[in-house]
Amino acid sequence: MKYLQFTDGTKIPQLGLGTWKSAPGEVYQAVIDAVNAGYRHIDCAAIYGNESEIGEALTHLLKSGSVKREDLFITSKLWNNAHQPDAAHLALKKTLSDLQLDYLDLYLIHWPISIKVDAGFPFTGSDFISPEELPFTVTWKAMESMKKSGLARHIGVSNFSIPNLNKLIRSAELMPEMNQVEMHPFLAQKELFHFCSDHDILVTAYSPLGSSDRSSGMKADDEPSLLQNEVIQGIAGDLDCSPAQVLLAWALQRGTAVIPKSTNKGRIAENFRAQDISLSSDQMKKLEALDGTYRFVNGKFWTPQGSPYTLEYLWG
Repeated sequence: MKYLQFTDGTKIPQLGLGTWKSAPGEVYQAVIDAVNAGYRHIDCAAIYGNESEIGEALTHLLKSGSVKREDLFITSKLWNNAHQPDAAHLALKKTLSDLQLDYLDLYLIHWPISIKVDAGFPFTGSDFISPEELPFTVTWKAMESMKKSGLARHIGVSNFSIPNLNKLIRSAELMPEMNQVEMHPFLAQKELFHFCSDHDILVTAYSPLGSSDRSSGMKADDEPSLLQNEVIQGIAGDLDCSPAQVLLAWALQRGTAVIPKSTNKGRIAENFRAQDISLSSDQMKKLEALDGTYRFVNGKFWTPQGSPYTLEYLWG
């Protein structure tokens, strides 16, 4: 098992199981299969709609003695409709209840975006609360109190750009310890990665395989495929492994955590074995040469007509 280390010396397993898009009825067994395969890091979020089922799986594993709570690293995320401090605390309590846990190892602000409690999807301009009315720095104060109380051992953010991280850091008493962002060879985010490293903020890469199973409304007709890219497939052939394993090995060697999603037992185990793959410097250079600015999760759903948020606000 490979680990990253927080500034207080505690560790997070680099490779985790992502649960975005893991359907109810499937995610229970996926978590069981992942832990049995060796995973100890499970990435969750309230908005995924499956934390209750994940909680049932975790309780089963803990009661059966398959794993101890202190050996697991469980992450969840605060959704955008609970950025008011009181609502944020209630949201954490609901997540802990659903996951059947006494504490989270890591709690993240899911997006630097605030929406009204009853906002639905797709979003309209009237669903939003402006950053002037409810800045994420206010939400961060609530996150800090969660860490002080011990309900969240570590706190951080997700989908934060350098400008938004700077804004948060200037007002923070406790530094964000993690930034979870989309990251893969088509979007290496070198500047953001170096900024986080310079400020002792760890990075988790989401959608490391391209999230080809996300909804059609989030896809472009001509979007590229990571798994079918010739360079990635060529390296996989040279190493006698899968393209997915190449992508995960790239993320691990860069020094990020990475959270591939799967509910397929075989692929869950295959992804875990990416930790055994070593890419040469030449192979890393070939992957680095693919770097661009392609986002599979581009955030356009936060920018309907009338929204106070823009893509520039999100990504800088």
